[in-house]
Amino acid sequence: MVAWLALAVAVLAASPSPGAGTGGDPRSSGQGPGLVGDPALAILMVVAIGLGTVVATLAYLRLTARRGS
Repeated sequence: MVAWLALAVAVLAASPSPGAGTGGDPRSSGQGPGLVGDPALAILMVVAIGLGTVVATLAYLRLTARRGS
């Protein structure tokens, strides 16, 4: 019962009107929305993971291939 009351109070405390937000985007230094981090490094890591997966799959297939006829 107390949990339902606490949930109701939290829901009623929220305002449905849009707010301006304080301080803007916390991820940047006041420039507004933009890229965060290093996108080139992220792309390089995705390519490296993909190549590693291909190499691991080929190695697994090579090592577990049936020998014989």
